[in-house]
Amino acid sequence: MAKQRKKIYKRKRYVLPTILIVLLIAFRLVLPYIVKNYVNKVLADIPGYYGHVEDIDLSLITGSYTIDHLYLNKVNAGSQIPFLDFEKTDISVEWSSLLKGKVVSEINMTRPTVIYVFEDQQKEGEDDADIDDWTKALTDLVPIDINKLEIHGGKMAFVQLSADPNIDLHLEKIELYATNLRNVVRKEAKLPSNLSADAISIGGGNLHLEGQMDLVKQIPDMDLALSLENANVTALNDFTDHYAGLDFDKGTFNLYSELAIADGYLKGYLKPILKDTKLIGKEDAFLETLWEGFVGFLKFVLKNHKENTLATKVPIEGNLNDVKTKTWPTVTNIFKNAWIKAFKGIVDNDIEFEKVQETAKEKNSKDKKG
Repeated sequence: MAKQRKKIYKRKRYVLPTILIVLLIAFRLVLPYIVKNYVNKVLADIPGYYGHVEDIDLSLITGSYTIDHLYLNKVNAGSQIPFLDFEKTDISVEWSSLLKGKVVSEINMTRPTVIYVFEDQQKEGEDDADIDDWTKALTDLVPIDINKLEIHGGKMAFVQLSADPNIDLHLEKIELYATNLRNVVRKEAKLPSNLSADAISIGGGNLHLEGQMDLVKQIPDMDLALSLENANVTALNDFTDHYAGLDFDKGTFNLYSELAIADGYLKGYLKPILKDTKLIGKEDAFLETLWEGFVGFLKFVLKNHKENTLATKVPIEGNLNDVKTKTWPTVTNIFKNAWIKAFKGIVDNDIEFEKVQETAKEKNSKDKKG
């Protein structure tokens, strides 16, 4: 009798752990489907948008998961071109920060695509959302704060289908690295987060963006520098013909810019430079040729003939609720490039974050007194 009770006790001792293991395995098997259904519900509930994911893979050991093919588009979109199409997104705990006592995540995105179709985004519906709705929904899919972001092989595009021919302005082969976004390592740096990005533009131009940021603030502080070099200007003909009634036979387009934001105050410039350009095509209609001839005359008068460039520098300054470009400095800079000296094809490094910060403090102090 005692032996029988001992055997029953032994069986019970193994049955409970076995049941728990089976339940854990079963839970692990169904967990991806539970998470996938939750994510699809979040995406489907965004006002004015519809989205879904194809699959989600989980790794409980490494504390990571992978989202395959996240899709998002407006419900009333006329085209079938997705607004967001993220091929693969790996989300995991950033172990290096965990060792510092901070629980944050890192995201690695493979070939994400963002295509802004002008006609789709301009359509208004009863349940239209603003940008805060869908961006908040996407960030809510990440359970902990993002500290590191990498993008590989990304693409961004602006498309206007109603133009004839269609306008397609894009950046492809985007490689982006953003680190320390949640200020895990602060030290004494005023702008603790680093950003670096490279891409190929329409016309085969080389784009480079780098800078520092502080994204923890309600209005993020930033100090950014951008350069776009050696883009074939003829690739812009669909855009320039639609909006300005002219096209190019040849030439290159370059753009240089610096922007600094401190305490909600922005200061910077845009410096576009056209080099070795030629207008007027052989098959243009008379009025188009006349217009392009007039523009060509202005180009001849206003370009720097020694460097064969047409350039200006557009100052931008103001608070983020009222950012304006300054008209007269833009005009005078055209003549400055033409008759005084050619703008150099480089970032000027004349926008200093510290000075913008001082200006922001002075403006805020005056506003409070006023």
